[in-house]
Amino acid sequence: MVGPAAKREAVAHLRGVLEMSERRASSLVAADRKMIRYRSRRPVDTELRARLRELANQRRRFGYRRLYILLRDEGEPSGINRIYRLYREEGLAVRKRRSRRKAVGTRAPILVEAKPNARWSLDFIHDQLACGRRLRILNIVDDVTRECLAAIPDTSISGRRVIRELTTLIEGRGKPQMIVSDNGTEFTSNAVLRWSKEHRVEWHYIAPGKPMQNGYIESFNGRMRDELLNDSLFLDLDQARKIVTAWVADYNTRRPHSSLGYKTPAAYAGHLTATGHRAPLHEGSARWSVAHIAPKGVSTAEALITAG
Repeated sequence: MVGPAAKREAVAHLRGVLEMSERRASSLVAADRKMIRYRSRRPVDTELRARLRELANQRRRFGYRRLYILLRDEGEPSGINRIYRLYREEGLAVRKRRSRRKAVGTRAPILVEAKPNARWSLDFIHDQLACGRRLRILNIVDDVTRECLAAIPDTSISGRRVIRELTTLIEGRGKPQMIVSDNGTEFTSNAVLRWSKEHRVEWHYIAPGKPMQNGYIESFNGRMRDELLNDSLFLDLDQARKIVTAWVADYNTRRPHSSLGYKTPAAYAGHLTATGHRAPLHEGSARWSVAHIAPKGVSTAEALITAG
């Protein structure tokens, strides 16, 4: 019973149930009588509360920081402290999911050049349709800009399908310097090895059993699982493709990314392309997780292999 609101409730209870005087009740709870009589003059904020609840219902896995960014983009002048207070008062706190046990020890940073297409990451994420049929989604992410370049849902995706999607993607975006993946059979097939040699794209495989060596795509998969797959029921494959495509577009163009200073991946990629260097990240609370640019005399490929 430390806060003023709790003390006011206690005094009201003592006066109403035990018929104590205000002076006596205030003395028992160690509260100043001026504080007991105080009435807040803050505005009701009905419209702001309603909009905050609406955004929280639309994006149920967004915390107050990302909701604040969305409100600010809409022209809301309120500061983050006010948004946080309303967020708490409305009971919108996101339930934390149980975290996995973290490995103990130091990790060597992986050196990545600060430009688009320096390195792509590939991985699969699994779900199922309403009928119980297995659903696989091939995700391709640019490690520097954090853009989701492609998310291809299907019931079965072979190595040949992987290289077809990569070829289509390269035709519209350009060729990456390096692609990183795990040792899945789709990525170690002869078709993939032949394709990487013909297109002169270095394909780096992470160590078996070490998924965090491909941490960017693992982080993206976690966001997709948390914000999309856990909240969606796919009736058929066509519906899954439409929903996944819409979510990827929203992820790239509207969702604030904490490691990019709460900019969207598309906005950050545009700045990086226009200026040729990283955007200042003063507004973000998270550390920049892409490692420093490779030093002179060390190629990106050598740095990646050395770091594991």
